[in-house]
Amino acid sequence: MRILLVGAGGVGDAIAKIAARRDFFETIVVSDYDLGRAQRTVAWIEAKHGPQNGRFLSATIDASDPDSVTAVAIEHGATHVMNAVEPKFVPTIFAGALAAGADYLDMAMSLSEPHPTNPHEETGVKLGDDQFAQAPDWETAGRLALVGMGVEPGLSDVFARYAADHLFSEIDELGTRDGANLVVRDEAGNEIFAPSFSIWTTIEECLNPPVIWERDRGWYTTAPFSEPEIFTFPEGIGPVECVNVEHEEVLLMPRWVDARRVTFKYGLGDEFIGILKTLNQLGLDQTEPVRVRSADGPVMVAPRDVVAASLPDPATLGPRMTGKTCAGLWVTGTGTDGRPREVYLYHVSDNEWTMAEYEAQCVVWQTALNPVIAMELMSRGTWTGTGVLGPEAFDAKPFLDLMTAPIDEGGYGQGWGLEDRLA
Repeated sequence: MRILLVGAGGVGDAIAKIAARRDFFETIVVSDYDLGRAQRTVAWIEAKHGPQNGRFLSATIDASDPDSVTAVAIEHGATHVMNAVEPKFVPTIFAGALAAGADYLDMAMSLSEPHPTNPHEETGVKLGDDQFAQAPDWETAGRLALVGMGVEPGLSDVFARYAADHLFSEIDELGTRDGANLVVRDEAGNEIFAPSFSIWTTIEECLNPPVIWERDRGWYTTAPFSEPEIFTFPEGIGPVECVNVEHEEVLLMPRWVDARRVTFKYGLGDEFIGILKTLNQLGLDQTEPVRVRSADGPVMVAPRDVVAASLPDPATLGPRMTGKTCAGLWVTGTGTDGRPREVYLYHVSDNEWTMAEYEAQCVVWQTALNPVIAMELMSRGTWTGTGVLGPEAFDAKPFLDLMTAPIDEGGYGQGWGLEDRLA
């Protein structure tokens, strides 16, 4: 397996660092528009693990240009293209990988477009629609595009497959629930607003109309931040208010897992929701460039890019962050014994540990872990297929077994939890 890793930001950097401890691949080419970022990732790996003898290389790439993606993939003989950049680049990387004859993975899918006249009730273009529309091309080419293979989406979708196959005879609701108790402080020790994940992506997810799926209704939308609920997260995180947010799980799970309802709710907090609403009211969430005066004359800039540039890079927050983040799936229905059952399957990532082991903050590290496990399963021939498939299309047990097995037994040493929540 020869992997072209597109993007050396927080998640891409963590993917390379996690993979450096594994031996399932021949080469990983760490590529970025900023060659220096890719080189820093490779240098960190060599400083930590010694000379890599060509296992890790760095390269320049333009993720916005499919021809650039194809050229770099072909130059290095890539068998797999791992997309680790903003979802706005999905179409070009997706096309470039197919043209290069490589398999493809991403952690966020092609973007949605709200319904033009009824956005809070009806779907328009849904997340991933553009990719699923191209499934016949991937099938004809005999190539696999594994989409939504991060943590959420990704691990939560693996949990859905596991719950359907091993825990439930009938599922009422698959509800992804994500919460944390993370705090970021400035140099003086004051708590500050600094999103732990890409603000560009966060704005996209949180201000678009959330999607819900119901067996009798199909996909439909609601208003942003709707249906607030208090959800109690494990391992000391505790109760967090969660609200509906647009996310890929709702578009993926119903395609392969039978359930009456599928939802995604995220613990954002009042301050974060207030800031997002203000950005929306001011038009600072927009992606279309506007004309701005500068010392050198008028320039065209996208307001959302200005917001992103004004906030700290999430990849740099680790030393100033404390706490844990939890990603998981709440499932209700009928257990295999015919009795009502309610469970929460989850994985917790502790920032102190991820910083000590990988110098990566916990949110990006948790996201990065899962595509590395998936690629290892693909390299073994355990996960195979053609076309455009989500994590639910594959057997969950080999994934969870490999994730949980101790490192000295060939695993990743990352336990996951299962809480039965009915008395």
